[in-house]
Amino acid sequence: MTRLRDLGLTIGSAPTGSLNAITDVSGVSVGHATVIRDEPRVARTGVSIVSPRARSEWNDLCYGGLHSLNGNGEMTGSHWLEESGLLSGPIGITNTHQVGLVRDTLVAEEVRRDPEATWCLPIVGETYDGFLNDIDAFHLTADDVRAALADADRPGPVVEGNVGGGTGMICHQFKGGIGTASRRVATGGATYTVGVLVQANYGARDLLRLDGRPVGRTIGADVVPLPTDPAGADAGSIIVIVATDAPLLADQCKRLARRATVGLARVGGTGSNGSGDIFLAFSTGNRVPIGASTPTSVATLPPGAMTPLFDATAEAVEESIWNALVAAETMTGHHGRVVHAIPHDLLTTLR
Repeated sequence: MTRLRDLGLTIGSAPTGSLNAITDVSGVSVGHATVIRDEPRVARTGVSIVSPRARSEWNDLCYGGLHSLNGNGEMTGSHWLEESGLLSGPIGITNTHQVGLVRDTLVAEEVRRDPEATWCLPIVGETYDGFLNDIDAFHLTADDVRAALADADRPGPVVEGNVGGGTGMICHQFKGGIGTASRRVATGGATYTVGVLVQANYGARDLLRLDGRPVGRTIGADVVPLPTDPAGADAGSIIVIVATDAPLLADQCKRLARRATVGLARVGGTGSNGSGDIFLAFSTGNRVPIGASTPTSVATLPPGAMTPLFDATAEAVEESIWNALVAAETMTGHHGRVVHAIPHDLLTTLR
């Protein structure tokens, strides 16, 4: 798997975590299940799971917040997160037509984990992979979701590109998918990590930029063919998950989620009418016991200490999208449609 920095290219100046991934935030893990086959119907899809804490610690809630740049998309459980500011259990990301399956399987797994559980509203987001994937065949199964959950039981590096929920995704009319990055920042008297994971499936070629350079115009349709998507470049989405170990409350997480817009815009995302651009941020820096009936002590950064986290989020989102683009490989899918990977050799000339 090739990443942007393997090509000698960087985004911003802040240091990364050791893995340059969302899993640099302690306790956060990511798992994928990928479904690729040609018979009986073409499958180019999957599911990805982001676990905010180790499974043994799911009874400790995280503060979280949401921001929607453009709402042509779905994220289950979002209303309760907006209302309560609290996040529990894993976050799923998949294709548009299988949000329900992933959501229901996460409920079933929570009941299996805790037989006394009587209420569960999992968060599951989606982007549309129906150009490369025969989406109406409903390829994913509950076993695939369970496999992604099991994969998320291990910490460490995150596989990027054509994997999990990102398997059939397209970004700026190149092959897209899953990408991740992280930043380490000093603020409020301590050093914290901000990690990001994206499922990138949006954008027009001519808007694509790398650290301000108009890459999409340089690598135009005359250099790398565009996918012949009848819906056009307007029809696409991006899910962004932001994690941090900084001690934030729900309103601060919402502020952090908004800054994903800055990173997306730097790459060339504008939140078009047909795009579902939905961003979620959570903090592992506080623990709220599930079912708590007495006051819980929490910590919070002062507002003036938030700016370095905002900057880190924007940088990490920008690099995550580029890691998705660089890691992705050319794919042939439904009806023989082809989506080309961005050529690494042309990117290296930008150094």
